[in-house]
Amino acid sequence: MSATPATTASPTGTRKRLLGLDALRGIAVFLMIEQHLGVWLWRGLDPGQTMTGDHLGLLIFNALGGGAAPAFVTLAGIGSSLLVHKRAATGAALDLTLAKRGLAVIGFGYLLSFLTPSWFSVHTWFVLHLMGFGMLLTPALRRLPSAALLGLGLAVLLLTGWVQATLDVPISLTNEYMRGRHPSSPTEWTGLRIAVAEGQFPIFPWFSFFLAGLVCGRWVAQEQLGRIASLAGGVGVVGALGLLVGELAFAPAGGALWRTTTLRIPFFPASPTLVALLLAAVLLGIWAVMAWERRWPLRENNPLVTLGRASLTLLILHVWLFREATRPIGVWQALDVAPAMLVLFGFVALAALASWQWQRVGYRFGAEWLLRKLAP
Repeated sequence: MSATPATTASPTGTRKRLLGLDALRGIAVFLMIEQHLGVWLWRGLDPGQTMTGDHLGLLIFNALGGGAAPAFVTLAGIGSSLLVHKRAATGAALDLTLAKRGLAVIGFGYLLSFLTPSWFSVHTWFVLHLMGFGMLLTPALRRLPSAALLGLGLAVLLLTGWVQATLDVPISLTNEYMRGRHPSSPTEWTGLRIAVAEGQFPIFPWFSFFLAGLVCGRWVAQEQLGRIASLAGGVGVVGALGLLVGELAFAPAGGALWRTTTLRIPFFPASPTLVALLLAAVLLGIWAVMAWERRWPLRENNPLVTLGRASLTLLILHVWLFREATRPIGVWQALDVAPAMLVLFGFVALAALASWQWQRVGYRFGAEWLLRKLAP
């Protein structure tokens, strides 16, 4: 989501928008929509069918969407870091802007919860809540050196298994549990527990993506893109070590070590090993697109760029439209594969066309526009 201006200094000292970051948000928008609509529109398996045997292509296509929210969180960290780089001389005013934007994005998260009662509740902790939380803490985090931020991110990863085990988080989380409505959901400190470890994208382990994004934003501003690829390799090694430990060590199911090293898909709750591998992939994708954009500059009217500029609006709109509004008209999980894919790609095409036209008026009255008005 485009929560902060993706700008940096050009060699002439002027500011230019980093369209590669917008394109990355656009890619995340597509992945987000294809994953959600693939689940929300398709009627599912017929008796006797399996995903791997009968719908392998759909399974792979849908699995790619799992990278959307992690990419958004990382890009939010990069955007926050670039805002710091752009406005560092303003001091306290910068911190106030960052805090306001964090609160506003959290507010958008609760707005989405209100608009989508079939999925969320007041206890929900979704990707917008996590992004806003990170922005809210950025006034303090921006004062830390990059090594400290990366160390903090690693600590978040390594502590996740222990936090999950200490709170006795179920090995598999249902949607009803993650919104505090299941009979086994915690009855005390419900919202806090969900935010910390039991939501869709809780602080442990997903805040590590925002912290990595803060550091990568510094490297983008300094035109040191190669360091992002190096970080991707380092995080990948952490994930590989987790896999190795999981294979070699005897870890009882449900214990901290087992929760740290096991791979579970869907990732609710997510293990640090899976998260590390996913973060490595996200960072590698960010490096690749930014390097591509440096060599072959994108245009502002590129469909991925315009989709990325409207990403926050599209997130809220598509969730309400296809998760909530499809139910009373009988379309919710009612379509065969072909019609579902037709609706999916039709909506993406319509969103790309609308965002291309919307660009001409500066995305006026969209969620991104409102965010800039609330926290200029």
